[in-house]
Amino acid sequence: MSSVLEDPTLERHFKGHRDTITSVDLNPNMRQIATGSMDSCLMVWNMKAQMRAYRFVGHKDAVMSVQFSPSGHLVASASRDKTVRLWVPSVKGESTVFKAHTGTVRSVNFSSDGQSLVTASDDKTVKVWAVHRQRFLFSLNQHINWVRCAKFSPDGRLIVSAGDDKTIKIWDKTSRDCIHSFYEHGGYVSYVDFHPSGTCIAAASSDNTVKVWDIRTNKLLQHYQVHTAVVNGLSFHPSGNYLITASNDSTLKILDLLEGRLLYTLHGHQGPATCVAFSRAGDYFASGGSDEQVMVWKTNFDAADYEEVLRSQQRATSVNGAVQSGERQSRSSLRASSRSRGVESSEGVDFSDIPLSHVEKRSVSQTRQSQVPKDTSVSSPTSRQQQPQDNGVPAALASTLDHIVCQLDVLTQTVAILEQRLTLTEDKLRECIDNQQMITLQLRTSK
Repeated sequence: MSSVLEDPTLERHFKGHRDTITSVDLNPNMRQIATGSMDSCLMVWNMKAQMRAYRFVGHKDAVMSVQFSPSGHLVASASRDKTVRLWVPSVKGESTVFKAHTGTVRSVNFSSDGQSLVTASDDKTVKVWAVHRQRFLFSLNQHINWVRCAKFSPDGRLIVSAGDDKTIKIWDKTSRDCIHSFYEHGGYVSYVDFHPSGTCIAAASSDNTVKVWDIRTNKLLQHYQVHTAVVNGLSFHPSGNYLITASNDSTLKILDLLEGRLLYTLHGHQGPATCVAFSRAGDYFASGGSDEQVMVWKTNFDAADYEEVLRSQQRATSVNGAVQSGERQSRSSLRASSRSRGVESSEGVDFSDIPLSHVEKRSVSQTRQSQVPKDTSVSSPTSRQQQPQDNGVPAALASTLDHIVCQLDVLTQTVAILEQRLTLTEDKLRECIDNQQMITLQLRTSK
């Protein structure tokens, strides 16, 4: 039985904030949605009809980021008032304040075990906190401008951070060392997150692009140019097969990572779409925007498909926690078997066999507000696989030509990256020479 991808549908929408919504997260049990806003409030919305929403007041300035703990019993919020708060999402609205940052706190994220928090701030630092002891642990300090986002890896051993210095940094939590930096974005990096497998990261940028890297090889895997304005946020589907993005162009876009192409463009927000997040099960996602609306969408991906992927992930990671190497699947086999898409080992989806894709902008027909248009040029991966070659070109030749085109894309992108790095090196060298000349001049003046 083939997998079917249906159009996502708008299930519900909420309005209660008095300013732009900055962040959204869904409770693991899907009973509640948390949102932060420029109006300084944290709100928790109940999915059940006729149930009241909670408005939590405590921050003295805009709430920039919110997240439920893995258990769903706590909500963390980060604010422009330079603090982080932990809330119990109930009627009482009790909270604990964390203070250590000296600038706006733009991001907050729980580790998968719920024991730690990582925060990112305009004070150019990333900080790690103990949740239950409610205290600051340590800082990571190599960014040279505002840090907009920081996330734990699924296993909690790594941290990824990104910001206005246009870099993405990978940190070892135990040693506190920066183990790699990526410099490929042309604008500030607004959001970054780990793939559910922990082997890749995706980043959104003010240069209107989304990029995916393999952190084992530090290679750029995919480069998407599907938005026409700043990309504000992104979220991986828990299967690891899809990525959703939110942009100032007012759209949400769902990307098929296995095929390396755009699946859907969603129109709903009137103005910039500022944040988006999948539920833990992947059957829903929520978005927020400058129109002060929270929208809850039903994913409508084939349920059996991603439930099987999630089960296979759990089976793989339970086998002594060992990484089974040598089980990489080819792109064609990933297309052919919708049931086996995803995880065959604890590494999760192996992007290293997928050619880097440069997805160009697509024209999508305009629809009425809150409608969800499907990009008619895109069907499900399985249905694409089953379509016969009706243009007279043999399948083997078409596959070879497709591979050659992809390899040319890789070469083109590699050259562009090398040029960028060469420019950075030249700038650093020029800066060093200028500093040396200044020091020499100061020494002469002092004599």
